[in-house]
Amino acid sequence: MTRMFAAVLVYESASSRRGYQPLFEETVTLLAADTAEHAAEKARQHAEARETSYRNEDGDTITWSFRHLVDLVEVDDALGDGAEVYTRHFRDYRAYLAVEPLAS
Repeated sequence: MTRMFAAVLVYESASSRRGYQPLFEETVTLLAADTAEHAAEKARQHAEARETSYRNEDGDTITWSFRHLVDLVEVDDALGDGAEVYTRHFRDYRAYLAVEPLAS
């Protein structure tokens, strides 16, 4: 039976520009799989397939690389309006604000 999983994936950008500060991207990606192990394998394949390099408008080479599969959870809700696809819990709200600029 095919089930739906949400994979939290982290990517990192690098640049040929001197002094470049890496930018990180976190995505939540939905995957259909029979087991959690299969979903994890698909998540890694999906993430690696998204790795890319390109030249930006300044001529610098930008490279996006897959860094980490952070979490993988089965989606219990039926997909549709209001469905929860990923939930995480934490205790330190200040630490969360330190890494989540859109929350402040």
